[in-house]
Amino acid sequence: MNKYFLYCRKSTDVEDKQVLSIEAQIAELRDFAEQNDLNVVKTFVEKQSAKIPGRPIFNEMLKRMEKGEANGILAWHPDRLARNSVDGGKIIYLLDCGSILSLKFPQFWFESTPQGKFMLNIAFGQSKYYVDSLAENTKRGLRQKVRRGEYPSLAPIGYINDVRFKSIVVDKRKAPIIREAFELYAKGNSRLEDISDFLAQNGILSRGGKKIHTTRTTHILANPFYCGLFRYAGELYEGKHEPIVAKKIFDQVQEVLTQKGRPRHKCKFEPQAYCGLIKCGICGMMITGEYRVKKQKNGNIHDYVYYHCTKKSKTIKCLGPYVRQEVLDKQISNLMQKFSLQPDWAEKLLAMAETEKNKSAQSVSAFVELNQNKIRALQIKLERLLDGYLEQDIEREAYREQKTKLLLEKKSLEEKSARIEQKQNDWLEPMKKWLKFASNLGKIARDDNLFDKKVAAKEIFGSNLRLAFGKVGGNPIFPYQAALRAAELVGKIPESRVLVPGVGIEPTT
Repeated sequence: MNKYFLYCRKSTDVEDKQVLSIEAQIAELRDFAEQNDLNVVKTFVEKQSAKIPGRPIFNEMLKRMEKGEANGILAWHPDRLARNSVDGGKIIYLLDCGSILSLKFPQFWFESTPQGKFMLNIAFGQSKYYVDSLAENTKRGLRQKVRRGEYPSLAPIGYINDVRFKSIVVDKRKAPIIREAFELYAKGNSRLEDISDFLAQNGILSRGGKKIHTTRTTHILANPFYCGLFRYAGELYEGKHEPIVAKKIFDQVQEVLTQKGRPRHKCKFEPQAYCGLIKCGICGMMITGEYRVKKQKNGNIHDYVYYHCTKKSKTIKCLGPYVRQEVLDKQISNLMQKFSLQPDWAEKLLAMAETEKNKSAQSVSAFVELNQNKIRALQIKLERLLDGYLEQDIEREAYREQKTKLLLEKKSLEEKSARIEQKQNDWLEPMKKWLKFASNLGKIARDDNLFDKKVAAKEIFGSNLRLAFGKVGGNPIFPYQAALRAAELVGKIPESRVLVPGVGIEPTT
């Protein structure tokens, strides 16, 4: 009497998919074995796709059959045994060798004859064709989804996959944090580690609950999905999802990533508060900080921080002296005091800005129309480019490269038009922010928080601060140049002329 191995398989080990498949197969096959008086010596259950060779339980079953533990297989259908040519050929070979004498299926007739083997081979071929066809249909569906602007994968951090409508929507809790991370890095003062720390502090962590690695942070900052585009199969597409980062900010982030792309070695000593802010006025190199401890004979210990030139210039021998942090701090505070704004002036300027906002309904139709014409021209170019690619006049790589350039340009123009149309008074919020900052400068200059002073000094002077022979100086950047000139005019001309030039308070275009 033949001995049979009962073999059941489902294509996934996820519990909520095909959850009844194994139980149903075992129940049906045992009823079939009882009805046909088949001797089942062992049951093998496998949860793995048969698309490619290498199923461990299936291979173990065949090895045990070659050893003579059984000489027949009972399965629901031939496609449970094999969906690839290697495993199907292995079963046919064992039938030829006599290691397998019988195959039983409730839904398929088989006898170990030339005709039976031929029909079994056809069944295995149909199973393989089904898998290949399914894969091709799936890829075609994904390509069509991409053409409609729908991202065919998991949503990145800041978005959620909406299973109800099969779309991607903004995560209202995480999206503002991601947007702020982009804006923070776009300023150029933050490292990737700082962005990872910022995300962790705001509750955005890896799946394992740990801080996001800098490599993953780079991937987030370089992902065009956040500005309304996405990449699929190496090609850039316009997405239907809502962008959470402005294209202008995204471009600034890419520029900073490019500038900071080279690997940097960690400093031996921890950077001091004013490091990275000031350059040497003699040789042009950066000023660095150094921490020193002085031990006196009586046992007293004093901590000091000195700032000096890095002296990395190969052409100029720098003789700039060391400067104590206390001295440098006092000089920077005095420089900042010149740009502080009196509270009553801030109130007057704010009131005037609100009045000016109501009057400044300038027409932007000509600019918007010009932009729309450019966008239409770009759309025509994209259509012509696609036609050239479909006609095989353009190589695939050249098509992808040109398409990426045109899509990025189109996205920038669309965003600029929307910004001009919807926010004609964009200057008001930055001005309010500047007035608030300028009115707080006096307090910042008087406080002992060196890092706040560094941020404020960077805002006022940019990279123009120089340290030469123990003294700090530098030219302010806009709008602080105008603020300094206004401060110098106080007492020389009427206050109304100081507060408002002849053309008005709003920025000229």
